[in-house]
Amino acid sequence: MAANTNRYSTYTTASVGSGTDSKNGDKAEKKELWNSMLSSVASGRRLPEKNIILLGGTVDSQREFFETLANNDLRRTLDRNASRMPPVANSFALGYTYYDVLDADQEDTLARISLYTLTSPSAAFASLLRPLLTPQSIPNTLIVVLLDWSEPWKWMRQLREWILLLRTVLVSLSDECEETMKEVMLAWRDRGRGGVTNLDGTAAVPTADGEMDLPVGPGEWTDELGLPLCVVCQNAEKMEYLEKTQSWKEEEFDVVLQFLRTTLLRHGASLIYTTPSVPSQLPTLIHSSLGIHSLLKKQPLKHNVIDRDKVVIPPNWDSWGKIRVLRDGFDVDLVSNGWSIDLDQPFPRPQSNGSENGIEDGNGEVDDDNEHVADEPEGSTVALYEESVQDPSMDALQLAGRDTHSTALEVETIDTQTFLGQQLKVLDAFKQKNEETAREESRQKPHKKMDADLVIDDDQKADARVLEHIGPVQFNMGGIQVDADDMVQRLKERQAFGSSSQPESPTDEEAIDSTSHMDTENLQAFFHGLMNRRGAPAR
Repeated sequence: MAANTNRYSTYTTASVGSGTDSKNGDKAEKKELWNSMLSSVASGRRLPEKNIILLGGTVDSQREFFETLANNDLRRTLDRNASRMPPVANSFALGYTYYDVLDADQEDTLARISLYTLTSPSAAFASLLRPLLTPQSIPNTLIVVLLDWSEPWKWMRQLREWILLLRTVLVSLSDECEETMKEVMLAWRDRGRGGVTNLDGTAAVPTADGEMDLPVGPGEWTDELGLPLCVVCQNAEKMEYLEKTQSWKEEEFDVVLQFLRTTLLRHGASLIYTTPSVPSQLPTLIHSSLGIHSLLKKQPLKHNVIDRDKVVIPPNWDSWGKIRVLRDGFDVDLVSNGWSIDLDQPFPRPQSNGSENGIEDGNGEVDDDNEHVADEPEGSTVALYEESVQDPSMDALQLAGRDTHSTALEVETIDTQTFLGQQLKVLDAFKQKNEETAREESRQKPHKKMDADLVIDDDQKADARVLEHIGPVQFNMGGIQVDADDMVQRLKERQAFGSSSQPESPTDEEAIDSTSHMDTENLQAFFHGLMNRRGAPAR
């Protein structure tokens, strides 16, 4: 009994122990399985991170570029917090913001893009860009340069400054970063030219003989930066303003486009014109350049060289032949070689001996900060461009005269209090002058009065001499010869007598006297008129 009990107990114990080990092993296997599944799901849901280094433009134009890419108007979500735009901090030095790229259904997130912004090509900012470029971030980074149609005559100079700044940053990176940039550039040369994929993510079509690699044309990929480059020319609606106010024609717009395409071809860069509030291929171009493609709807990138305000030049599409077709007489070879001369210049460029007010240098060129830069080297594309696309303000100054020593048409206003102080001095001078004039007139007034009295006396004496010469004035009244002076004297006596003997109360006699008084006055005036007629003959 006891033995049976022991046997049962021993078996039971062994069975229980064996079952416990099995269960622990199963739990461990399940735990490892769940961990691997969760980690795979987490890694699958981890958003691809892309970077855009945005150079140029202003604070407002950079915000406009960001809003166009974010495309917040098309986001359909019930979560108001999720639909809010992230803040943009780009007012000082290196700015930053980010946004999520949504799929065509506006629900799935394809990637998160971080934007780093700079508005000034200063050499002091080179140290801020270096930490952004690592072997991990370089394959996922795109350089974007903003230009504005409000000042197209500055484009070549601005583009050169930004590329020179980028070169100072890229050449100072580590050897590992340099190897990564070489791999990125090799992949970009093949992209869209016969490599594995096109720019829009579709498979490349092989040639008839089965070979997919196409040779690089002249002037292509001769000055690769190590990072893909895209140039965005904003505010294309101002082309109409240039046409109306500056008398620009199609030739000017074609020359600008030919210069841009020729220089960007050396870097394998893309180009696009944009207009605010007008749909464009900008999001498609930027996102495809970063390798972001919709999983639901393919958005092919199409070139456009017909519409002058909607130009789109994808990478690896352009060539010298296509540039020459745009306008005859454009020397592509000269412009392309001149661009290499511009990129050999030191950065920052040395300044020449000019005045602080921005006097023109030897070539009549002044930089944006009203300070002189060194003369452009011979064959410079920047010099050729600014000679072909001239600043209208410089043209106006040349018409006004070359000896003006100024390149600014704007009038610099002075402080209000300073202006009022200057005007107060002018008013005081006028007041003092008026007071001196008044004192002079007051001193000369007695002499003028004496002279006037002398003139009057002389006139009276002259009248007396005339009357004395011609004698008394006489005329015939009803056959009676009457002396005018005697008649006037009698009328005066009659008037005086009548006025001294007036009654106290009005009577008929008073009425008669008043009537005779009126007649007397008329007669007196008549005789005075006769007497004053000088030279009247005596009768």
